[in-house]
Amino acid sequence: METHRWFGAGQSSAADSAKAGAEAAAEAIGGRKPKAVVVFSSVAHDLPVLLAAVRAEAGPDAAIVGSTTMGELGNAGMTVGGVAIAALGGDGFTVHTRAAQLDPHDLRAAGAAAAEALRGLHDPNRVLILLADGMTGRPHEIVRGAYSAVGAAWPLVGGFGADDRHFERTYQFCDDEVLSEAVVGLALGSDGPLGIGVAHGWRRTEPPMVVTRSQGAHIYSLDDKPALDVLLRRNNFEGTAEEFFDRGRALQPLGLSRRNGEDIRVIHAGDDEARSVWGTADVPQGALVWPMEADRQALIDGATWSCTEAIARLDGLAPLGVLAFDCGGRRAGLIDGGMQDEIDAIREALGDAPFAGFYTSGEIARVRGASGLHHLTLVTLALG
Repeated sequence: METHRWFGAGQSSAADSAKAGAEAAAEAIGGRKPKAVVVFSSVAHDLPVLLAAVRAEAGPDAAIVGSTTMGELGNAGMTVGGVAIAALGGDGFTVHTRAAQLDPHDLRAAGAAAAEALRGLHDPNRVLILLADGMTGRPHEIVRGAYSAVGAAWPLVGGFGADDRHFERTYQFCDDEVLSEAVVGLALGSDGPLGIGVAHGWRRTEPPMVVTRSQGAHIYSLDDKPALDVLLRRNNFEGTAEEFFDRGRALQPLGLSRRNGEDIRVIHAGDDEARSVWGTADVPQGALVWPMEADRQALIDGATWSCTEAIARLDGLAPLGVLAFDCGGRRAGLIDGGMQDEIDAIREALGDAPFAGFYTSGEIARVRGASGLHHLTLVTLALG
């Protein structure tokens, strides 16, 4: 029997939280009965009030998940302080949810617990969407925990929450609860294809460097030399670590060698005495890395490629809709109208398909292999 699937997206910039939630949800749902509603909201909103308004539009049976943001994305453009919502439904979709609180001593356990949402899902096509707290300091551990439960069989996508650049506290949503220091898993099954795109537009600058000493996100030496000295030299910069990371270099991307390209690791601080540097995600000792560079057009081209890659995995079907997880750090390279240029590039790549998403503090995407954490990257999930 042929099944029906649908996807809708909506946005609101209303200052009133109830109005914003109702407007965005009504636009996304369009009078249909949703199985899942995904909410991307600024922390400026009264989140319980906003979720109650979304619930009123969605009805009692829909799963509601979401995250706070560093900006919201959709067909209408980008908002800061707004709300973007995606909704999906129809007999062709199956939805399970699971939320887990983060234990700072065992972040992997929460990732694994959220991945249990996949249990009992038997659709031919499945994906685990993760929405997690963005202030953990070790986001890779959450992804590793989910991977340990899911294994190589099923893909992961998602993003780490943000709080409008306050860097204080992020929030996650699961059904009618507003959580913090948590990870939410939305397991989505479909009788139609699902496509994932991962692209950033950054290019490496030769020669590569070997991480000769590191621990977690902390890099002590590159090519057996103090890591800070190496980065300063590669950037032709004389000065302190604080000066280096404050003068337009707050995001120092390193490309971590992978079989299918480079994963970005953002280095954002250094120590003048220890001559070390660090970021927000692990850089394994022994890894091969490159300083990365990009201009605005390259970042926009990366957005186009992410969408194109996701659609190419839909077995020739036009996308019903797309969820987008875009790094908040990319905004630093998309100023002066560039963010709208990126939205326009996404729109052009997707055609008439609706989309919704948010600017994250880190992106999750694993189609193959064990890696899954990204930065300065656009991850797209297309539903066929």
